[in-house]
Amino acid sequence: MNRTVNIGIIGDYDPNKSSHPATNAAIEHAARYLSAKASVTWLPTPSFLTQEGRKKLEHFDAIWASSGSPYQSMEGAINAIKLARKMNQPFVGT
Repeated sequence: MNRTVNIGIIGDYDPNKSSHPATNAAIEHAARYLSAKASVTWLPTPSFLTQEGRKKLEHFDAIWASSGSPYQSMEGAINAIKLARKMNQPFVGT
């Protein structure tokens, strides 16, 4: 494993929601299959209500909009999704 894939997940992580830990596990499993290492960072939706929060997306190889959320901030989630698409980053929403 000589490369690391940095994945940013738009969502408000809750370990009690089974889909959230499962998302982390799925990404890590896929990375291992590809002989890579995954670095997963959950990005709280309220942080995308400011310009500073939006800069966070620049540091990721891909962005995932999490499933299993009622988001703390739907506006923040939509801002993050729009920005990821504008930046032409690989993006998936579930």
